[in-house]
Amino acid sequence: MAIKVRAALFSIIYNKCLKLSSQSKQDHTSGENINLMSVDVERIGFFSWYLHNIWRVPLEIILALLILYKNLGLASLVAVVATMILMLSNVPLEKLQEKFQGELMDSKDRRMKVTSEALRNMRVLKLQGWDMKFLAKIIELRNSETRWLKKLLYLLATNSFVYSSAPMFVSMATFGFCMLMGIPLGSGNILSALATFEILQLPIYNVPNTISMIVQTKVSLDRIVSYLCLDDLHPNIVQKVPKDGGEVAVEIVNGNFSWDLHSPNLTLKDINIRVHHGMRVAICGSIGSGKSSLLSCILGEVPKVSGIIKLNGTKAYVAQSPWIQSGKIIDNILFGKAMDKERYEMILQACSLNKDLELCAFGDQTIIGERGINLSGGQKQRIQIARALYHDADIYLLDDPFSAVDVHTGNHLFKECLLGILSSKTVIYVTHQIEFLPSADLILVMRDGMIVQVGKYKEILSSGTDLMELVGAHKKALSDLNSVKRMAAKDNLINVEKDDNILCNEKSNQDDEKKEPKNCETKKLVRLQEQLVQEEKREKDGVSFSIYWKYITATYKGAFVPLILLAQILVKLLQIVSSYWMVLATPVSENVRHHDRGYTVIFVYVALIIGSSFCVLIRSMVIVTVGYKTATLLFNQMHSCIFRAPLSFFDSTPSGRILNRVSIDQSAVDSSIPQQIEELIISIIEFLGTAAVMSQVAWKMLIVFIPLTVTCIWYQW
Repeated sequence: MAIKVRAALFSIIYNKCLKLSSQSKQDHTSGENINLMSVDVERIGFFSWYLHNIWRVPLEIILALLILYKNLGLASLVAVVATMILMLSNVPLEKLQEKFQGELMDSKDRRMKVTSEALRNMRVLKLQGWDMKFLAKIIELRNSETRWLKKLLYLLATNSFVYSSAPMFVSMATFGFCMLMGIPLGSGNILSALATFEILQLPIYNVPNTISMIVQTKVSLDRIVSYLCLDDLHPNIVQKVPKDGGEVAVEIVNGNFSWDLHSPNLTLKDINIRVHHGMRVAICGSIGSGKSSLLSCILGEVPKVSGIIKLNGTKAYVAQSPWIQSGKIIDNILFGKAMDKERYEMILQACSLNKDLELCAFGDQTIIGERGINLSGGQKQRIQIARALYHDADIYLLDDPFSAVDVHTGNHLFKECLLGILSSKTVIYVTHQIEFLPSADLILVMRDGMIVQVGKYKEILSSGTDLMELVGAHKKALSDLNSVKRMAAKDNLINVEKDDNILCNEKSNQDDEKKEPKNCETKKLVRLQEQLVQEEKREKDGVSFSIYWKYITATYKGAFVPLILLAQILVKLLQIVSSYWMVLATPVSENVRHHDRGYTVIFVYVALIIGSSFCVLIRSMVIVTVGYKTATLLFNQMHSCIFRAPLSFFDSTPSGRILNRVSIDQSAVDSSIPQQIEELIISIIEFLGTAAVMSQVAWKMLIVFIPLTVTCIWYQW
C-alpha cells in the first residue's frame, strides 16, 4: 500500500506542477516542490507501517486492563485512571508537536530554496567568488532549522520518557493502592499483574510513535493539500477547434492578456491575428515589445483578461533559452516517440547535427550533463529544434531560435527547416534577423504589447517606420562590427613578431609533448571515452560496521555511548529488581503473613521505579543531544565539501542527487536514525535481560532459544 500511495502522490504533484499558473509559480519555489516529493510523500508512505496501530493499540490496552480487573478486582480501576491520565496528557503535547513540525518544514523549505538556487547557478557563484557567501547563508538557515529541530526532538524525547515509564507508574499506582486499601496480594496475583504490565508496556510505548507519525502525516498532508489548492492555468484560455473545422490554424480576436491579473497594466493589448494553415508568420519588434508573450498566449500560459483564442491542431514550441533534459542526445530528440530512422536522419541533416555527433565519443548515445553543460549554446538550440521537428506537430512556435547560432548555421537551419521540412506546416517565429523576414507570408511588428503593423515585407517596409527603425539598427550594428574587425586586423599586424615568438614556443612545446611516454596518451584516450555523467555508486549487501562506528564517534568521539548503554542497562536491571522485590516481599498466598510491612514494600518499589524512569530520561535526552549534534556536524561537512568541489563535479553530477542528500537523507539523519538506534539498543538489552531472567528459572529453554536466535539473525543478514 505504501508504494501505491507514494506513486499516486508523486503523480498528483507532478501533474499539478504542469498546470500551475504563472502567479502560483512565483509564490511557490522549486525547493518546496523538492521537499513535497521527497520528505512529505516519503513520510506519508511510511505512515502505512503505523496505520493498524490506530485500532490495535487501544484494543491491546483494553484487553490488558480487563486481565488486570480479573486478577486485582477494583484495584484495576486505578490502572484505568492512570492510563486515561496518560492518554489525556498527550493532547497538549500533540498540539505542540504539530506546531514544531510545521515550523520545521517551513524552515526546511527556505533552506531548500536557497540550496536549489545555488546549485542551479553554481558556475556563476564559483566564477564570482560568491560560493562561500551562499554557504554561510545556507548554514544560517540551517541554524534556524536546527532550533525547531531541537525543540521537536526534545519534545519527542519527553514523550518517549513519559510513555516508556507509563507501565511502571501504572504498576506503582496499582500496587500502592492495594497496599493502602489492604487488598491482599499473593505472589500469583503479582506475577500475573507484572506479566500484564509487560504486555501493556508495548502498546503504551507505541502510542507516542503512532501519535508522532499521525501528526507528521497530518502536517505533510496539509502541505500537499495547500499545494494542490494553488491556482491552475485556466483550461478554457485556448479554444480547441477540430482539425476539420476550417482553414484557420490560429486566431486571436480582441485579445487582452496580463501575467498579473491584479495589475492595471496589460502585457498585451488589442491583439487581433488570423493565421491560416501552411502560413509562415514572422514576429519582430524591439526588446520588451511582447513577442515572447504573444507566443505564450497561443500556448495558453498567459492569463486572459478578455478576447478569444482559437487553435486548430497540435503545437510544438521552441523556447528562446534551450531546454535540455539530462540524458542521451537521442532521448532528447525522440522525447518518448518511437524511432523512425529515415525521419531521424533527415532531421539530423537539417539541423546540422551530424558533424557534432561525429565529434562525440558515443555519437547520439552521449549523455548530456546537467542543463546541457557539455554542449555549446548552438548545439543545445539545434537539439531543441530537432526535438520539435521530430514531434511532427501542425503548428510550430519558434521563439528566436537562430540567435544562438552563427550566421551560416542560421541560414542553413532556416532553409532546411522552415523552408524545407516545415514548408507545409504553420510556423510562427520570432526573429531579429532582417534577412529572414522576406520569406514570411505575414509579418507582425510589435511595440509596447501591441501589434502596430501587419503585412508582407515589402508592404510594411514601404509604409511604416517601425520596421525601418529595426532595419536601420541592424545595418548600423553590422557597420560597427566591420569597424571593430578592421581595428582588430591592425592590431594583428602590429603583433606579428609576438605571434611568431608564440608559435615558436608552441612548436617547442609540441616537440616536448612528443617525447612523453605513450601510456599518457593512452590514459587521455581512455578518459575521453568515458561518459560525462556516471551512474551513482552504491554499496551492496550490508553496511559495514566502520560506517556505523564513524557515525557513533562523530560527536564527542563517542564518549556518550557508554553512558547511553549504562542508562539502558540500569533501566532493565531496576525493572528486574523491582519485579523480584514485589514477588519476594509478598506471601505465596493470601493467607500467609507479609515478611515486610506494607509501606516498606511500596516505598522500595517506588524508589526502584523512579530510578528506572530517571535512567529512561537520561537515555532519551542524551540520544537526542548526540543525534542532532551529529546531524549538524554531518550537514556542515557535507555542504562544505559540496561548495568546495570543483566545477567538474557539478558538470558530471546531476543536481537531483545532491538535492536528495540535503533533503530526504538529511531528514533521516536528523530524526529517523537516532530514533532507530535508540530502539535497537532498547531491543537488544531487553532481549538479553529477559533471556537472563528466563535462564534462571528454566535454563533448558536455552537449548531452543539460542538456535532460534542465531537463525533469526542469519535470516535478516
